[in-house]
Amino acid sequence: MKLQTDTLSRTARWSILVAFVVIWYALIQGISHFVFHVAPEPAALPQDLAAHLLFAIICYSLSGRLRFTLPTVAAFVAALNLCNAGKIQFYGTPVMPDDFIALPNLFMLLTGWQLAGAIAIVVLPFALLLLMINWRRRRTWLLLVLYVVAVWGVLQVAGPAVAMMDKVFRNSVWNQRGNLESRGVVIHLVQESLRHRVRSGSMPSAAEVDAALAVLRPNAAAFSPPAAPAGSPRRNVHMIVLESFWDAALLTGSGLSMDPLDPRFRELWRQAGDSHVLSPIFGGYTANAEFEALCGFPVTENHVYFESGLRNQAPCLPQILQEAGYHGIASHPNVAGFWNRVNAYRRIGFETYWSDRDFVLDDLNGEFLSDASLYRQTMDKIGSRADRDRPVFNFLLTYFGHVDYPLNAARPRMITTTDKNALLNAYVNLMYYKSRELMDFLEILRRDDPDGLIVLFGDHLPFLGPGFYGYLRSKLLTDNRAMMTDRMVYTLTATPLVVIDGRRGPLPLGDVPMYRLPAMILDLLGLAGPDVIRLSTPPGDLAVRPLPGMYWAGDGGRQTVCREEQQEQGPCEVTDRWLQALITVSRDLFSGSRFVLKAEPLAE
Repeated sequence: MKLQTDTLSRTARWSILVAFVVIWYALIQGISHFVFHVAPEPAALPQDLAAHLLFAIICYSLSGRLRFTLPTVAAFVAALNLCNAGKIQFYGTPVMPDDFIALPNLFMLLTGWQLAGAIAIVVLPFALLLLMINWRRRRTWLLLVLYVVAVWGVLQVAGPAVAMMDKVFRNSVWNQRGNLESRGVVIHLVQESLRHRVRSGSMPSAAEVDAALAVLRPNAAAFSPPAAPAGSPRRNVHMIVLESFWDAALLTGSGLSMDPLDPRFRELWRQAGDSHVLSPIFGGYTANAEFEALCGFPVTENHVYFESGLRNQAPCLPQILQEAGYHGIASHPNVAGFWNRVNAYRRIGFETYWSDRDFVLDDLNGEFLSDASLYRQTMDKIGSRADRDRPVFNFLLTYFGHVDYPLNAARPRMITTTDKNALLNAYVNLMYYKSRELMDFLEILRRDDPDGLIVLFGDHLPFLGPGFYGYLRSKLLTDNRAMMTDRMVYTLTATPLVVIDGRRGPLPLGDVPMYRLPAMILDLLGLAGPDVIRLSTPPGDLAVRPLPGMYWAGDGGRQTVCREEQQEQGPCEVTDRWLQALITVSRDLFSGSRFVLKAEPLAE
């Protein structure tokens, strides 16, 4: 039945609008709280409700018709709040401006009803918005011009505006969930959108880059890479990035019936000193792990670097190796353009990129090609290439291991647990096969290429349920990043790392931040590489793992977490200036004017 509101008085119509927003807002917050365990702090509720009411008023001013305004407001309020709550449960952080850039990748990842639902969540509110606007009224066009001019004006003073909002509504870079809960979703998105504008609109100047280099160069110059033996042949490099590969035996509270890792891998890892790589991400955003492992600089913010941070041609590992005579090949059986990989791989120096269209999808687990098939097909392609006289940089990014960890009929479940978590049970069984397929491949690879340099590691920890649910029983993590201990922050980032240096075998390396891998690989090959690849050398013997708004620093048996608003003396004081300088150089190199490449070389 059509809602009859046109004959109501103006006061009645405004009263209906306000009452509807209040009731609908309360209902959505109730769903968010009881289903996702996410809600604004009590003190933030009035300002959050006021922001929602302001949004509704703007909508009504453009429509003047409640029967169109109310469904539009309802759709936007539900989508904004529930999508934020869902993302917090999955990744631990709310929706950020860069997530809107990444939406096409989300659509490529989903299928069936999930894809239809995701499209509906995005398309429906905006379709209703277009239907809601009363395009025939002159007043509507005047208001649209007024609102556009207002938005344009705020964007021109984004720096002062975000500074003012930070003062009024607070800002914690390392605790984005806390930001959302203390602001409310509308204010949070406006505040972070202005911050995104400031971040993307201003690149470092030549003077700022020179000042940053003055901080970084002493550490880089103090590091002298070992020289390769005279006459050493160029050898192949195999970098294997393993989707969600992690030591699931740490889930001691879940009653695993057996160790998920292949005993052969467990022994190989022991020979490598049980080394770990420290990842910038949790549960997803694999492209950020790729960027660090290939380009040698840390990702420090909540955005996908391949999407919004990598704009320039860059002297990353593939390009450096290409200049040394290598053929760089990237293999990943996903949609080619996912996370902007087509452009990103080209910019960092890969000559060849094999994606889903280049593989026979002959052994699928759900929609994911098995590692065994990926390994076999990639090596067949490499062996049949025309330029077999050139050494190869073989970058393998596996696809098997994505949520929700499906297995096919040829891979029955082998492990039981006492945990009712469906994702956890699926994951430990997936690791049973993933580790065995890896070891089968390594045995062949080491036999056929005994001098090859092999670097393999997990890209990030697996997602095991909302709020780090799968980790809670084993007391590995808490359900809130802000409450994690120093050891928990380390656990959040650490995945297995094995480096096999040809006939020398596995190397014990300890804890290696992922962005340190390119320099390490060049050192093992005896290639000096450009000076820029050494600029991320941390001060002293520290291992520093930057994360958004904070960083973990380890030195031998000691470790600490340095948070932007809670700086401590000691390691935090030493590394904070270094990290800020590194961020400046990184932005200049990958997005800015590349002043760093024009600087004087390091002194020998």
